[in-house]
Amino acid sequence: MNPRASELGNKVAYQIYIRSFQDSDGDGIGDLRGITSRLDYLAGLGVDLLWITPFFPSPQADNGYDVTDYRAIDPLFGTMADFEELAREAKVRGISLMLDMVFNHTSTTHEWFKRALAGEDRYLAYYKFVDAAPDATEDNPGEPPTNWQSKFGGSAWEYVPQLNKWYLHLFDVTQADLDWDNPDVRDEMASILRFWRKKGVDSFRFDVVNLISKVEGWQDDPTGGDGRQFYTDGPHVHEYLQELVERGGIDGCVTVGEMSSTTLENCVRYTNPAHHELSQAFSFHHLKADYAGGDKWALQPMDIDQLRTVFRTWQEGMQEQDGWNALFWSNHDQPRPNSRFGNTDTHWYASSTLLPTCTHLMQGTPYIYQGEELGMTNPDFTSIDQYRDVESINYFQILQDRGLTADEAFHVVHERSRDDARTPMQWDGSATAGFTTGTPWIGVSGNHTWINAAAELGDQKSVYAYYQQLIALRKGEPIIAEGEIRFFDGYEGTPIIAYERTLENAPEGSAWRVVVLCNFSGDEQQLSAPFDQAQTLVGNYGDALLEAGKLTLRPYEAVALAWND
Repeated sequence: MNPRASELGNKVAYQIYIRSFQDSDGDGIGDLRGITSRLDYLAGLGVDLLWITPFFPSPQADNGYDVTDYRAIDPLFGTMADFEELAREAKVRGISLMLDMVFNHTSTTHEWFKRALAGEDRYLAYYKFVDAAPDATEDNPGEPPTNWQSKFGGSAWEYVPQLNKWYLHLFDVTQADLDWDNPDVRDEMASILRFWRKKGVDSFRFDVVNLISKVEGWQDDPTGGDGRQFYTDGPHVHEYLQELVERGGIDGCVTVGEMSSTTLENCVRYTNPAHHELSQAFSFHHLKADYAGGDKWALQPMDIDQLRTVFRTWQEGMQEQDGWNALFWSNHDQPRPNSRFGNTDTHWYASSTLLPTCTHLMQGTPYIYQGEELGMTNPDFTSIDQYRDVESINYFQILQDRGLTADEAFHVVHERSRDDARTPMQWDGSATAGFTTGTPWIGVSGNHTWINAAAELGDQKSVYAYYQQLIALRKGEPIIAEGEIRFFDGYEGTPIIAYERTLENAPEGSAWRVVVLCNFSGDEQQLSAPFDQAQTLVGNYGDALLEAGKLTLRPYEAVALAWND
């Protein structure tokens, strides 16, 4: 059994994008007291961990992922007393809060960066500053240190005339990368963790944490790429994480790292308990199965063979080497998965329940992003003016610069925008979906009149009830929490993903084998296999269609068949 299974195998996490979850004061922006008011809803769903996106002081250039002060609460979201109340109330309900720590970069409005701009050597050394040419000017700064590109578009370097230096920003220009090679920076980060540990926080999510260590020296990307090979899973990242865990006092806490463009080998190191780094990792390779040529902003139908291969590689590979996966389809940076990988026009319920069946029954810790459990879809926006995300707005212009028409560029943004997942949580069918009494910071999707919590709670055939069932299985069936996983061969070229979970010495009355079969298409699929004596453990159409040794999978059907002693 994977050593992480007993610690994490029966846990389920839920992500809250705080701006959009619940507003308590009518300003149109979600807040901490809003979360507290919905804790009974989350407890009823059955979640254990509550990941909340950053609520620290921030100018909100990247919706909180540009932090100004790591030890305070942004008044936009409440007060420290509000946080302490939330923590107390969550604990009463058996829910652990998971804070989102953005340690790769700070806002350029952070005191450290302001003091760097003032020329203080101590704080210049906190960031990745590089001298410009002696004759550089604001009008003619010359070439940046490298040809690396920001993940939000454009150069990853910004020139500062008063210093005659460039600073690195792998993300927005207002998000300056910290220099983790500086021990003073590492001291600061560990101190921040200790601060929140004293507040009773025992779970942490680390934003793009595998980017904190850059190669020494500066060189162009010879491939014409964005430079990621020089800063992804960098030379000291494991050393720095081990130090952070030890000095921050979080060894033994539930921790998860967001891993950008990572590798299986590195994620094994990040999550194998012998290394004392993180307890689980987010990797994103499965969410690139519809990237044409690997480009997020180039659309193509999902490549099911690629998706299956990635799942198999990461599930079986992490299992073999005692790593641990965080299982997810969506978060605040991804479009709604049922819109993306299913068909919400003709098979909304099946599409909304196929996806969690596929991943919640895998080995790892499942994460639910707010609204997934209701079947929320991409919004029905019709204009770029309805979007708020800096990346989406930038790429609307970049795509036109690449030759797309405005309509074509808008279509791509509509399919790929991070704002697809950031529209307000749909609590009821009222004008603002029960999210606020004011004007929402971003528009509400029109289908909130029928896709909402009020309509689904108490309905045993709802998407919400189906998620409850999946969560209960993970907590109640040892095979789901602790079992081994193996993917089946022979499905190449089909829309089927199929795997089995097995558990030696399963408790009496529990399943010792579970086979999961998922049809990622709108057409029926017929399978032949030895399904004798199998019973339906869970399925989004109810009982499986089994007849004469054949299983018929209906459009977007997912079913788990179980064998018990």
